[in-house]
Amino acid sequence: MSSRKFFVGGNWKMNGDKESLGELIMTLNTASLNDETEVVCGAPAIYLDYVRSKLDQRIGVAAQNCYKVPKGAFTGEISPVMIKDCGVDWVILGHSERRHVFGESDELIGQKVAHCLENDLGVIACIGEKLEEREAGTTEDVVFEQTKVIADNVKDWTRVVIAYEPVWAIGTGKTATPDQAQEVHEKLRGWLRANVSNAVADSVRIIYGGSVTGGNCKELAAQPDIDGFLVGGASLKPEFVDIINARA
Repeated sequence: MSSRKFFVGGNWKMNGDKESLGELIMTLNTASLNDETEVVCGAPAIYLDYVRSKLDQRIGVAAQNCYKVPKGAFTGEISPVMIKDCGVDWVILGHSERRHVFGESDELIGQKVAHCLENDLGVIACIGEKLEEREAGTTEDVVFEQTKVIADNVKDWTRVVIAYEPVWAIGTGKTATPDQAQEVHEKLRGWLRANVSNAVADSVRIIYGGSVTGGNCKELAAQPDIDGFLVGGASLKPEFVDIINARA
């Protein structure tokens, strides 16, 4: 097993209210969690302050998105400065829903990555191919291109986690097999080795997202290049604890 610290992120997306999130927070706060796993929960922006104030400090909190500048006339957006002001240390950027539902370009995602890192906000940077791209055999081309734009905007890799999320496996119930996921993770690490450095390739955490559940997490976690998960629907359920403890 690698020396990279296992990382499990929960992406709550546009779900929950104070009552239901309060119950989830209570479950997490009282659960026995593997000390060797870093855990970060991605809360809706309107609840960032609430979640950070209620969630045990051993668990990190992430915003689910932000903009590329500190402030200004950008109605509806939030900035890294605002996120930090809520005591939050992470942000999820480039999620497939931001790319494909809201039309965010690789260039914009890269600009956001640069600005967040300049403001000392950790970045969970998402990449992944759509079903038609996988079926066309262009998975590597797509994820390498997305990774390059991210890498071009990173100076300090210690605050970056890469989340490989095949779009066809998000919220569909379909999961890449452990072998399929491991293959892409291994190739991504090879790309980092060839295009960034050996040190970054060895140290950066590449996590998997795409219908991760309590039932499939242990087998996925056993793969040598899978360093954790970004979990959607299951992160709102008690089984999230089982996923966090996949390597326990």
